[in-house]
Amino acid sequence: MKTLEEELCFPQLNSSCRKTMRPHSVSMLTYILLSTISLLTVTLNLLVIISISHFKQLQTPTNLLLLSLAVSDFFVGLLMSFQIVLIDGCWFLGDLMCILYNILDYIITSASVGTMVLISVDRYVAICDPLHYPTKITQKTVTIGVCLCWICSVFCHSLLLKDNLEQPGKYNSCSGECVIVINYIAGLADLFLSFIGPVSVIIVLYVRVFVVAVTQARAMRSHIAAITLQYSGRVTANKSEMKAARTLGVVIVVFLLCVCPYFGVALTGQDTLLNTSSVAFVICLFYFNSCLNPMIYAFFYPWFRKSIKLIVTLKLLQPGSRDTNIL
Repeated sequence: MKTLEEELCFPQLNSSCRKTMRPHSVSMLTYILLSTISLLTVTLNLLVIISISHFKQLQTPTNLLLLSLAVSDFFVGLLMSFQIVLIDGCWFLGDLMCILYNILDYIITSASVGTMVLISVDRYVAICDPLHYPTKITQKTVTIGVCLCWICSVFCHSLLLKDNLEQPGKYNSCSGECVIVINYIAGLADLFLSFIGPVSVIIVLYVRVFVVAVTQARAMRSHIAAITLQYSGRVTANKSEMKAARTLGVVIVVFLLCVCPYFGVALTGQDTLLNTSSVAFVICLFYFNSCLNPMIYAFFYPWFRKSIKLIVTLKLLQPGSRDTNIL
């Protein structure tokens, strides 16, 4: 039986919050899972960032989008350490750090979703309009798109949490609590802009890509010789583009499977009805997505496996390594 002091976040304070009482096995399992996922997420995404940033041959428009996704996933891995601090329901890092943590969490999650939308647009143009892809999707346009994605995310969520940032700890009911409050209307708008809207766009674009890919496959099997140039431009894509579409399709499907349960709970407001193990599972699944992305690249992309070998063996430090044939 735990004493009152053991149940308080700050035993020396009368205003201290109580710790979340959950089975020791659940707390330990959550701690181990989050620690492992955090380490893997940071390490694997750092490898992706180094690979695409260092090797010139990898700096294509599509890979720049993967670089943006890897950056957001890398920071998700770092932020997981704060989630580990909250396992017992106590926040020990102060009110200002609480607000900064939540703002960063919102910004990174939103930027990650926005990057997924850009990836869907990239694959849509590559498969459905391949003749114009080199002119429509350039490094410059992708860079502008990624920058706008991050800037809008920073601006919107800084504005959304402005009241909390001006008065850190304003909504805390006791010491050791980390609470932020968002206006109901603003919260609905954020939910639509950060989740419902982007996910709808992603699904629509990839359904279109799937339809075009199936059409192309049927045309190839039927050995259709006579086909108009316009129709060919819409449905014909080279093998590398199709492979990239399949790989990034896997990334997007995994993203939806990992993120939807978390947002589903937030949308329905049923988190209080879930038991502790269910909450831990939803949180771990949400964060695990950032760890899965580089694993998918390693499985589908030979260039990523080759670049890992060059990084681990420190061959990237050799003169001229930036021009290495990595593809």
